[in-house]
Amino acid sequence: MRKTSLILLSAAAGAALSLLATQPRLMLVGASAKAAGGGADTYRQLNLFGDVFERVRADYVEKPDDAKLIEAAINGMLNGLDPHSSYMDPKSFREMREQTSGEFGGLGIEVTMEDGLVKVVAPIDDTPAAKAGVRAGDIITHIDDEAVQGLTLNQAVDKMRGPVNSKIRLKILRKGLDKPIDLAIVRDTIKVRSVRSHTEGDDIGYIRITQFSEQTTDGLKKSIADIDNQLGADKVKGFVIDLRNNPGGLLDQAISVSDTFLERGEIVSTRGRDPEETQRFSARPGDLTKGKPVIVLINGGSASASEIVAGALQDHRRATLVGTRSFGKGSVQTIIPLGNGNGALRLTTARYFTPSGRSIQAKGISPDIEVLQSVPEEIAARATTETKGESSLRGHLKAEGDEQGGSQSYVPPDAKDDTALTMALELIRGTKTNPAYPPNPKSATLPN
Repeated sequence: MRKTSLILLSAAAGAALSLLATQPRLMLVGASAKAAGGGADTYRQLNLFGDVFERVRADYVEKPDDAKLIEAAINGMLNGLDPHSSYMDPKSFREMREQTSGEFGGLGIEVTMEDGLVKVVAPIDDTPAAKAGVRAGDIITHIDDEAVQGLTLNQAVDKMRGPVNSKIRLKILRKGLDKPIDLAIVRDTIKVRSVRSHTEGDDIGYIRITQFSEQTTDGLKKSIADIDNQLGADKVKGFVIDLRNNPGGLLDQAISVSDTFLERGEIVSTRGRDPEETQRFSARPGDLTKGKPVIVLINGGSASASEIVAGALQDHRRATLVGTRSFGKGSVQTIIPLGNGNGALRLTTARYFTPSGRSIQAKGISPDIEVLQSVPEEIAARATTETKGESSLRGHLKAEGDEQGGSQSYVPPDAKDDTALTMALELIRGTKTNPAYPPNPKSATLPN
C-alpha cells in the first residue's frame, strides 16, 4: 500500500517543514471520494473552469504555456484554503526532501546575501569548502565563471548545490588580498547539523536545535552523551535546550526529541475532519538525562515541531519554558506525491494538540517565565525583531478561542547579552529563583 507523509509545515523563518508521520494512501482516497459527492453543481463549476481555460488559450494576447496555466490554477485553488496548502513542482518537492533528510550534494558553506553578493557566514567542518580553504567573510563573486551579481540568494545556492563528485569553480574576494582567489571544488554529500552543543562552565549542558531533520534525534543523543563525558554525568546540574527561531521539521523527530526527556505519557495528538483519523503518539520508558533539570528556550520564531516539543515538556512538567510566546503553527500538512515527475500536493489535513488537549493554532505556547530581550537601537532601526505569528497570516485556520499575536524573536549573537540564556543558567545554578522552576511532574494534570 502506498504511503504519504504527514508534515506539519512551519510558517516562521521562511516556511520550513516541521512534522512527518505516515498515513495510508487509502485514507486520502476515501476522503476525496466523500468530497466528490457534491453532485451536479460541482461538475458545472468544473465545466466553467474548462471554458475559462480554453478562452485564455484561444484569446490571450500572447500564446500561454498550458502547463503553467494549469499549475497556476492548482496553486490558486490550494492557496485559497490556508497559508500552508500548496502545490510543489518537481524542483520544490526535491528541495523539500533534501531539507527533511538533512543531506544534499554541495560544498558545505553557510552563506548570506550582502550588497548583491554572496558572503560566506562560515564553512562547515570537514566539508569540501572547508578543505579547499574557504573562510568566513569571503565574498563569492562568480560561480562557474558566471557573475553572482543579479542573482537571488536562492539562485546562487542552487548553483552551488549539485550531484556528488561534480566540480564547481568559485571566484572569491578576501579582505586583505588584492587579487581574487580561484577555487576548484568537488561537491560531496553535506549533512546539515541541526544540533549544536557545548558546555556552560563546568556544570550545565547547552543544546541548540535549529531544525527537525532526520539527523536531529541522533544529534541530540550524541550531544547529551558528549556533555556527560566532558563534565561527568554526576556533575551535570541541568540542560538548556534552545529552540528559539527553530521553524520546525519532521514529526517523528519532534516525537523522539520529546521522548528523549520523558518516561511515559502522550506527546502529541493529531485530529482531522474525521474523528476516526485521530492519532496519538506516546513516550517510551527511558529519560536520557536521568531526570536532570531541563529549561527550554522559545520565542516568536519557534514554530510547529518546536512547539510540539515545548508543549509536551511543559504539559508533563518535565521542563520550564523561558522566553517569549511561540509562533502558533498548529496544523498538519499531508504531502501527497503526484507521480511521473509531477511534484506533490501539500494539503492541510489536521490540527495537532499538546498532551493536555491544547490547540496551538494561532495561539502559540506561552513560556512559564517570560523574558524579554533588549534590542540594540541600530538593529531595531533596520531589522524586524518581532515575529507576527500564525494569527497574522492571511487565510489561517482559526484558533479555538482567542487568538494571540506574535512575539519577540531577536537573539543576540553574543551569549553574554542573551537575557533568556542568562536567566536559564542562573535558575539551574540556583543563583536566581522562580516559582516555575523547577517544575513538579506530580502537578501535571493530563487526561487519562
